[in-house]
Amino acid sequence: MSSNSSQPLQPHIALFPTAGMGHLTPFLRVAAMLASYNVTVTLITPQPTLSAAESDTIASFFAIHPQINRLDFHIIPYNSPTPDDPFFSHWEATNRSLHLLHPLISSLSPPLTAIFSDFALATNMIPIADRLQIPTFILFTTSARFLSLMAYYPFLTSPEISNADANHIPIPGLANIQKSSIPPPLLHPGKSLFTSTLASNILSFSKVEGILLNSFEYFESETITAFNNGQVQSGFPPILPIGPIAPTGLVQGDHPLPWLNEQPAKSVVYISFGSRTSMSKDQIRALGDGLDRSGHRFLWVLKGNKVDKEDKEGLEELLSESFLERTKNKGIVVKGWVSQEDILQHPAVGGFVSHCGWNSVMEAALHGVPVLAWPLHGDQRINAEVVEKSGLGLWERQWGWGGEKLINEQEIGEKIKVIMEDEILRAKAFNVGKEARKAVEKNGGSEKVLARVINSLNPTERE
Repeated sequence: MSSNSSQPLQPHIALFPTAGMGHLTPFLRVAAMLASYNVTVTLITPQPTLSAAESDTIASFFAIHPQINRLDFHIIPYNSPTPDDPFFSHWEATNRSLHLLHPLISSLSPPLTAIFSDFALATNMIPIADRLQIPTFILFTTSARFLSLMAYYPFLTSPEISNADANHIPIPGLANIQKSSIPPPLLHPGKSLFTSTLASNILSFSKVEGILLNSFEYFESETITAFNNGQVQSGFPPILPIGPIAPTGLVQGDHPLPWLNEQPAKSVVYISFGSRTSMSKDQIRALGDGLDRSGHRFLWVLKGNKVDKEDKEGLEELLSESFLERTKNKGIVVKGWVSQEDILQHPAVGGFVSHCGWNSVMEAALHGVPVLAWPLHGDQRINAEVVEKSGLGLWERQWGWGGEKLINEQEIGEKIKVIMEDEILRAKAFNVGKEARKAVEKNGGSEKVLARVINSLNPTERE
């Protein structure tokens, strides 16, 4: 980048997430981190948002970070021919609207020096950055282990892979990934708009400056090292672990903290399956009975529908009156969005039943909270493998994908007792938390990686 009088004295970075709290949350956190380094930050927010949680979180974020610029990007309506997943449809609508973005960001002042893009937008974002003569970084919102599958994903169409009878997918330089852990739609590359777009985005990764990862060396050292040594795929951009990405301190949602404040240390199991996951009523009731059988106090965040704007059922419609009555003195059930970071760092919380969305995994890691992994869809079985291997928690593989079978209350109760009572598991999770905090403290591994990225974008460094 040549020097001229219009160059900013500090980097100016635009961040562009896609729909879903699992994507929005790390982008907000990285935006806040960049601002703390005196970087000029513009957050591009696709409008309309898909969920009320996203709208409320974005509003709260800008209220407490007024120094961060907001650029609303109005996407063109798109009616998906297969609207099974509203989030995928929203991603596609965003991609189909990106030709409108260049005029909006080319006139920003000071001029942009980089774009941090969601991986789901990579193919269409890279040419925009190229026109501006600035680098693109991908902010990858799940695990390095899942990234190893994504890096290899375009090759799954090869005859030796797609026709193989093996029950696993070989990943160069790393352990195989079991086919049972791969989201079923991904086992049929090119058979849908989503998988075709995904393959295109992954192939474009070779054109980016680097891949920012919400993880840390201790947690996924084998995978990160294999990537950066060129073992997974030659020519792949550097993997830049900057996690666990620090919470932003947003005040949002319902607040069960007064109840938690009254509970003994490490006595409460927290249950949440994220912002995109809902269960059948039968499974919800079995989970409730399992909590009751475990004998432990609990805080349960419950969803009845994938999109919160459509989640109209009350607790009495999802849970039996007898359950609510007999557990009223040892647990609470919350519908709606909560501040998970506040819950997981609370001294009363001693375990976490999680779907293993990656933000949840990183938050549990940061606070050393043992996890019972109950993956339901998407990247979550592969993330559960990371949870188990790192020592953060345990995973019952036989439970399968969400909805495949009904998990009974006895099994659930027994596993909850393990994560709440096993001292060896608790000690391992505590050690993960210690290493996570070391990574993000001053001069920690992840902190140094982020500082190096920012310094590389300083105009004087790029002359």
